[in-house]
Amino acid sequence: MIASFLLLGGRLYKLQIIDQQQYGKDAEKNSVRKTVAVPPRGLMYDRNGKILVDNIPSYTLTIIPKKFDKANLQLIASMIDEDTSYIMQILDKQTGTNRFNPSIIKRNISFRLVSYIEENRDKLTGVDYQVESLRTYPGGVRGSHIFGYVSEISDEQLEKQTDDYYKQGDLVGVTGLEKYYEANLRGEKGVKLVTVDVNGRILGSYNDGKDDINPKNGEDLMLSIDVDLQAYAEKILGNRRGAIIAVDPRNGEVLCLVSKPDFDLSIFTGDKKNKDFSFIFNDPSHPLFNRVIQTKYPPGSTWKMMMSLAGLASGKISTGSTIACGGSFTFGNRTFGDHGAYGNIGISRALEVSSNVFFYKLSLMIGLDNYNKYAKLFGFGNKTGIDLPNETTGLLPSEDYFNKVYGEGKWGQGLLVSLGIGQGELGVSPVQMVAYTSAIAMNGLYTTPHLVREIRNISTGYNEIPTFASRQIDLPQSYFDVVKKGMYLVVNGGGTAKNIRNSDYVIAGKTGTAQNTNANNHSWFVGFAPYNDPQIAICVMGENQGWGNEFAAPIAASIIIRYLSKNSQDVYESIKSTESVRD
Repeated sequence: MIASFLLLGGRLYKLQIIDQQQYGKDAEKNSVRKTVAVPPRGLMYDRNGKILVDNIPSYTLTIIPKKFDKANLQLIASMIDEDTSYIMQILDKQTGTNRFNPSIIKRNISFRLVSYIEENRDKLTGVDYQVESLRTYPGGVRGSHIFGYVSEISDEQLEKQTDDYYKQGDLVGVTGLEKYYEANLRGEKGVKLVTVDVNGRILGSYNDGKDDINPKNGEDLMLSIDVDLQAYAEKILGNRRGAIIAVDPRNGEVLCLVSKPDFDLSIFTGDKKNKDFSFIFNDPSHPLFNRVIQTKYPPGSTWKMMMSLAGLASGKISTGSTIACGGSFTFGNRTFGDHGAYGNIGISRALEVSSNVFFYKLSLMIGLDNYNKYAKLFGFGNKTGIDLPNETTGLLPSEDYFNKVYGEGKWGQGLLVSLGIGQGELGVSPVQMVAYTSAIAMNGLYTTPHLVREIRNISTGYNEIPTFASRQIDLPQSYFDVVKKGMYLVVNGGGTAKNIRNSDYVIAGKTGTAQNTNANNHSWFVGFAPYNDPQIAICVMGENQGWGNEFAAPIAASIIIRYLSKNSQDVYESIKSTESVRD
């Protein structure tokens, strides 16, 4: 008995005196819980400081797998209106030491459920909640394809990440600016240490919070969007399929960007798992598809300025050259028609009346190599670099392309005829077209369209001005002058867009109607204003909406006038009812 007491006494001495520091640390680990503090995402403002994307607080249900009592599984499932298998599927994904960390079960839970958790912590072991931020859109605009949405990170994204920042259940930008500026918007996570009892109840901050790491809020994006102009553009495009993008040609700042059909961003906030989104993903009108940056449609007659500049730059014609337009053009065994017979005309007149024969002949004179070379000079066949994800390069035909499609030596120059008027195997996006129109308006200054003017870090007070590429297209001023004169006459002379002429603001532009073999034609308009001091350039594309001057031109003119009048004029209905000349 003496030996036993001596043995036990020695063991107690070792545990309580000699090894106290080590075992004390181990015990401390059991009583201190580490939780990750997720910062609010950065906000988005319009060019005048109006808030477009904001955050509101919401509650998120969490469960610690290692501490969860499965006897409560059915209760928790019924309270969040989910199957028990749904909860177990989430918990089973956590392995190893991750089973001691909270797993996100459901976002945007009710305050009633939060209250129930607080009142029943003794029996709901491992069950807790945390406060997160929820996206809200107070700007009064949809902006679906501008802002984008966030969603829970996928397993594939988790595997591909390089900085180990994200954990299962974290939110990440999926589309739009939310995705493109994810690294800025997400902020930096923090760590909060709290003491808990044996039942997992929080007793208070550990060490008075001195060891906590505070999260850093996401950076705010100051956009170039004019929210009033954006709302107006969304309104007049209505529910018709199409795209609108307007920019300041002096610096590439996007003033409004609309793609229709669109969708309500608020449906992606909160708990995504509990909602059926198949109606969006399976919608045949593809509302998630950004028609401003992802379409590849032939531009029709809006391409004719490009042909004029390619003809001048390649030396095939001069600013004083004329081409005979007799009303039709025969190449091989096919005859191509025109809107009328105009005789010998130069570039400006050819643009004014949108002569097809002029550009049929000019395209053959230029040749495919020059066609491709000078189109690339104006950004076609490449991404513009706009700060949105998933932009298309479009389709710019080349000799290699035709050899691949038809076989080497199995295609002829006849393909160039249709390419001369923006038809055939040519595909462009509205953002490419507005960048090209801006370059013409600014006499060769090509600026990258972009949506973010400034990135503000409220934690450090540092403001970053993003840089976007710009370049000067080195062509003589006389080339731009003759082309711009033609665009002026399209609206202010006897051209195809004389229906949008305005006495207060001189608009220059070009209509286009792109043939579509499967449905109605696509309607295009590109333009800028004021003519002698360009402050806005625009591209409007109406998918299957018919003639360019009947659909796209009135919308474009209305947005131009709306912007230049500081959002005080609405002329859409009066322009729409004006008779026009079809191109």
